[in-house]
Amino acid sequence: MDLIKSLSASENEPITCIDMHTCGEPTRIILKGYPSLTGTLLEQRSQAKAQYDHIRRRLMLEPRGHFDMYGAILRQETEMTNTGEADIGVLFTTNDGYSTMCGHATIALGRFLVDTHDLDVFPNRTKLRFDPEERTTQLRLHAPCGVVEVTVPTTDDGSKSDPSRPVSFTSVDCFATGLDISIQLPNSPLWPSNFSVVADFSYGGAFYCFVNVRQLTFLENGLRNFDMDVVNQFTRVLKATINGDGELSYSLKHPKEDDLSFLYSVILVDDTLGVALPGSQGAEAGLCFFADQQVDRSPTGSAVSARLALAYALGRLHMGDSWTYHSLVSLKRRDEAAFVGTVLEEVKLEEPMKYPCVSTKVQGHASYTGHHVFIIEKDDLISNDGFTMERFAK
Repeated sequence: MDLIKSLSASENEPITCIDMHTCGEPTRIILKGYPSLTGTLLEQRSQAKAQYDHIRRRLMLEPRGHFDMYGAILRQETEMTNTGEADIGVLFTTNDGYSTMCGHATIALGRFLVDTHDLDVFPNRTKLRFDPEERTTQLRLHAPCGVVEVTVPTTDDGSKSDPSRPVSFTSVDCFATGLDISIQLPNSPLWPSNFSVVADFSYGGAFYCFVNVRQLTFLENGLRNFDMDVVNQFTRVLKATINGDGELSYSLKHPKEDDLSFLYSVILVDDTLGVALPGSQGAEAGLCFFADQQVDRSPTGSAVSARLALAYALGRLHMGDSWTYHSLVSLKRRDEAAFVGTVLEEVKLEEPMKYPCVSTKVQGHASYTGHHVFIIEKDDLISNDGFTMERFAK
């Protein structure tokens, strides 16, 4: 520790992190050393963007991270923790900014926040609700999209998490915003001229666009065997096209918060792949591109909530139904790396929406991968701000 202090630049505190993964997708949990933020959680998010974005880049990108790194900044005090409606807050970080919800990180945080007994990191740890019969602990996580209820399996005494059983969370309100929307794409040598796709839009804490691979002629084998570069270019163009079309803005409009009203991700869906886990009515696979074309290794927890709301709106799932959602990792490795999503109930809103609003449950497994203390040497001009090799090629 003395060496770390001596090497760190005087104006930069060492930053302590725990690294975890959920079904292969990383979460770098920032525990100590991040600058103080003030105001509501959304105001803290804006402050982090405006004043401390270099720290996000430093921790997410090279040489400490990589293009597909993901992070979570713990916020011990928010407006919801102050009123007792939440136990702790969090800001989620990507390769290019700050997302509004993240299911895979929520699952990882559930385990960590039960396992830690450091009251500087988690002041409300002793207030968590332990159920000795179910051997689970409940916590309320304040994400930018709202408060998410997390259920963490534990040991008999509740002192630490039980990794053999999945963590689950109950979503914020989820709803479809657009069904069977035709989108004309710019011409490209990668797909036929005058090519259009039919997409669905849905919200699960963030806004998602879903495209079934069966309509993509350049994906003859769906997600079984494909060219990742072509798919990367396709989803990038599709996202830009949607963002550039004002007539589609309604599909990305949150009813209460403008800060939540943006397209976070495009997901390609292959409903011919995947094994249903016990208790599920069926399975499908998805490939998620989010932020600046990050590829999610997990099935994407908030997207599972959005997909459940979409399936409910389409009449494909009903209250109490469960579905298994696979990523490329769970398809190739173990079925247990998949997420299971369940439609819990329909939510009645003060202002009716075009499609039903539902609450959902998503469950999956997370594991620890490391513990880091990151520093900046005062003469290190390269890593004070992170970089990616992908951006050098643009």
